[in-house]
Amino acid sequence: MARALLEALRRRDVLADHVRTIADADVMARVGSYDVLVLDRRLPDGEGLDLVAALRQRKHPVPILVLTALGSVDHRVDGLDSGADDYLAKPFAIEELLARLRALQRRGPTVSDRYLNFGNLSVDPATNDIFVGGSLVEFPRREYLVLETLMRRPNRIVTRPSLVEAVYAFEDEIGSNALDAHISRIRKKLLLAEATVEIRAVRNIGYLIRAKA
Repeated sequence: MARALLEALRRRDVLADHVRTIADADVMARVGSYDVLVLDRRLPDGEGLDLVAALRQRKHPVPILVLTALGSVDHRVDGLDSGADDYLAKPFAIEELLARLRALQRRGPTVSDRYLNFGNLSVDPATNDIFVGGSLVEFPRREYLVLETLMRRPNRIVTRPSLVEAVYAFEDEIGSNALDAHISRIRKKLLLAEATVEIRAVRNIGYLIRAKA
């Protein structure tokens, strides 16, 4: 089920990591930065809701959707009372799951502060849209993720490992120059769109986005 779900998400350009146990999921939640956590209840090392409660005890803000075969009213109430934001019982339709994930993402920033603005460049993390001077510029998923990550830290260096983590799942095979190729294509599009910002390489460290001189 997990492999099938991963494949379905990736076909729809949703970047996802997968682990099998509560212990591993707890580690990933600590060290990673995720938009949503999808969690089963019956896991090899225990009850998934215990992880929900632990994350909420630590004030972890990640939205959590419980995806499980335990779908009675009592089960759903237990899941939501433990701190989950949503609860979906199996079997389920992938399109409904995706709609629920989008709804959870929308609960993040408010409309007034959701845009990342720098120069005449604007990024909307809620819709994955990028605008230059108010005009929409199309970017493939991974190029968008690179640019969003840089836009969250304008005028600050973002290390190569941080960019790779933002763009790729940990199981992905990554070419040695894949990140540089993404950056090159982003630069060309920003130049063509007459953006007032540019991406500068910091040798052997990473990249930063800054206003053009």
